[in-house]
Amino acid sequence: MMTRNIERRLRSLSGEISAIRDEIGILDEQLAFQNEVVDDTRVRALVAETPLADREFRIASEDHQRILRVLEETRSNLASLLEEQDRLLSELLPEATSG
Repeated sequence: MMTRNIERRLRSLSGEISAIRDEIGILDEQLAFQNEVVDDTRVRALVAETPLADREFRIASEDHQRILRVLEETRSNLASLLEEQDRLLSELLPEATSG
C-alpha cells in the first residue's frame, strides 16, 4: 500500500516537474524579450532625456525584475520537487541508493 502511494506521488511529481520546466522555458523567453525592451528604453531615455522616456525605462526595468523574481521562485519550486522526487525514489528503491 505504501509503495502504491509513493508510486502515485512520483507520477504526480513527474507531471508537476514537466509543467514547471515548461513554465521556466516560457519565463526564459519572456526574460530575453524583456531584456531587449529594457535595452531599447534605456537608450531612448538617454537620448530623449524626457520624463516620459525615463518613466518607460523605469517600467521596463520593473517588469524585468518581476519576471526575474518569478523565474527564481519557479526554479526554487522545481528544485524542491526534484528533491522530493529523489527522496521518494530512495524510499522506493532503498537497495539502489545504499551502495
